Order: sequence, then C-alpha cells, then structure tokens
Amino acid sequence: MTTDAASEEAITSVDFHFDPMCPFAFHASRWIRHVRAETAIDIAWRFFSLEEINRRDDQKHPWEREWSYGWSLMRIGALLRRESMDLLDRWYAATGHLLHTDGGKPHDPNVARGLLERLGLDPAILDAALADPTTHDDVRADHDRVVAAGGFGVPTLFVQGTPFFGPVLVDPPEGESAVRLWNTLTELLEFPHVYEIQRVKGAADTAAIGQALEPYVRGRDWQSVNRGEVVDLSILETESDT
Repeated sequence: MTTDAASEEAITSVDFHFDPMCPFAFHASRWIRHVRAETAIDIAWRFFSLEEINRRDDQKHPWEREWSYGWSLMRIGALLRRESMDLLDRWYAATGHLLHTDGGKPHDPNVARGLLERLGLDPAILDAALADPTTHDDVRADHDRVVAAGGFGVPTLFVQGTPFFGPVLVDPPEGESAVRLWNTLTELLEFPHVYEIQRVKGAADTAAIGQALEPYVRGRDWQSVNRGEVVDLSILETESDT
C-alpha cells in the first residue's frame, strides 16, 4: 500500500486561526493545547475576523472603527506576538477563559486592560496596539490567508499547508483522547478529496452545546452571525437552562 509522501512526514506544527470572540475556536484551542502537552507540537496562533467575514455591505470594516470587539482585541494579540508566540498563547487563553468560561467581557477596553495587568503585562499595551496602524496589517494578513484558501470561519487549522475547518466541538478531549482526535484529523491528509464529515445533532447535542455556550451568550454584547445571517441562540439559551 502506498501513501502520500506528505502524510508520512512527522507533523510537528499547526497554524491555528482564531477569533477571540468565537466559542468554538476557544474550545478547539483547549483541545489543541492538550495535544501540545502530549506531543510537544508547536502551535502558531493566527487571526481571523468573524466581524469582517460576516460584515454587511452597509457596515464599516472593523479596521474603520475606533473599537471593534474581536478585531481590536486581535490587534493587542498581534503586538504581543511580535514579542513572542508564548505571550499571545497566554493572552488568548486568558481572554478566551474570561468570555467563554466565566461569561466576562474581555472585549470591553477597560476589562482588556485589567486582563493584561493580571497577566503581568503593561495595560498600556492596549493603547500601543491601537496607536500602531501596522497591527491592522498583521490581523488582515492572517485573515486574508484563510479567505484566499476558501475558508469562512474558525477554528481553521493549517496542517502541512492544508486548511481544515474545525474541529467544531465542546467538552474537548484531554490526554491520549486529544491525541487520537488529532491523529484522526491529520490522517485526512491522505485523502485530499474528502471535504466534509458532519455529525447530525439531535436534541441532546443541542442541549450540550447550549450548556457549553451559556457563558459566551451571557458575556457577548453582539448578535451572533453565521455567513451573513443572524443566528438565533435562544434555543441554546433555553436548552442550557434545563
């Protein structure tokens, strides 16, 4: 049996594109960190803007606004990444935890400054990021990379140059289970014309997703949008209350 040469290479790194406002990207980031803990894989954190991809024609681009929730936060991340990927890693973990686990509001500038301070960083990094127009360029370059590849959301992972959307999950696996899911994803490199596998979600799945997204629903100050359409999360909110 022959296999593609790329699939036989040891996979030592992944580019993980995220928007800090996206709950599914956050839960996938928890999973990929577990993979890293087990395999020492290198994670290169990259950006993607749901505000831009879902923007209506009558709305401003996020880089045209004085403050734009996810975009402005990613400008902070871009400045941190210039110093080290580890700083961006720590900041994204803390930002995501605050919104998607605690139901807090890291997208509030004052809260974002306080979060930087709790990480032992200068809260003025926020103001420096917003004063530096090249942080727009960093976020846009990462975002455009996904769009150019045909991507439309997050998490988007580039593995050996191949982009994957997902995994979309809640309750991410840990330890060896996390590695098995990673191996399942990377083994798809052998099958370049397999484009989509999706689990059908029943009522119990909707309830589990609703419970996992409850902090996000509580913390957000925007309507969730999917490819230009407002997403009604009331069913998730209702299910999560039961």
